Amino acid sequence: MNLNTIAEVKRPKSFDEVEWRDGHAWLGGGTWLFSEPQVTTDTLVDLQQFNWPPLTATAEGLEIAATCKVVELHDFKGPPAWKAVPLFDKCIDCFLMSFKIWNAATIGGNVVMSLPAGAMISLTAALEGVCTLWPQNGKPRQVPMVDFVTGMHTNVLQKGELLRSIFLPASALSKRFAMRQVSLTHFGRSAALIVATVGDAGRSTSACRPTPGSPTSTARRPTSATSPSTSPNRFARSCHEQL
Repeated sequence: MNLNTIAEVKRPKSFDEVEWRDGHAWLGGGTWLFSEPQVTTDTLVDLQQFNWPPLTATAEGLEIAATCKVVELHDFKGPPAWKAVPLFDKCIDCFLMSFKIWNAATIGGNVVMSLPAGAMISLTAALEGVCTLWPQNGKPRQVPMVDFVTGMHTNVLQKGELLRSIFLPASALSKRFAMRQVSLTHFGRSAALIVATVGDAGRSTSACRPTPGSPTSTARRPTSATSPSTSPNRFARSCHEQL
């Protein structure tokens, strides 16, 4: 869609160059931004010139840049010890999108949209993700993914604040997992997306359940639970049956 209210596109090379004001909007992949009129926006601030590495893997874990493309995360392999990496593909497959969108849409964009049952919210919350946020005036702050989304299309971001990255610790990436997805139609969007994980010690299993997207749902943010069960499949199935 042509955005006829846009008068300027800024392409800063660093966050310090940005002078934020009302009417500005961050531009990542733009797949949602260009999908409907943006009547209150007159300036787009393109993030691509920041040149953030899409994925940075270390012994401590995996940092996913907000500008990381969906296809880049899909193609990531990771070390053998990170048994939860195949969950990336499973959550990405829950997207109702074409391969063209895969090559443009960003991980940060899906998270910031704060949709019910957002696939990347499910993924990163279940894997104990921590968001790094850059405010306009202040020091960077970190927020756990389970606390990032506050409601339907709402989150903790303040005016002009930028999601820089999401960090997944190696301890979470090393867990076994199970996933269940519910749609209201056979090939429809996700109404609920459940992910359960369990460590090798088998002491407890945790599940992240983003909000069901049905009109009758009263939940408005991701939720999590724990269980003494040592089977992620059993726990995910139990959560599924409660929906």
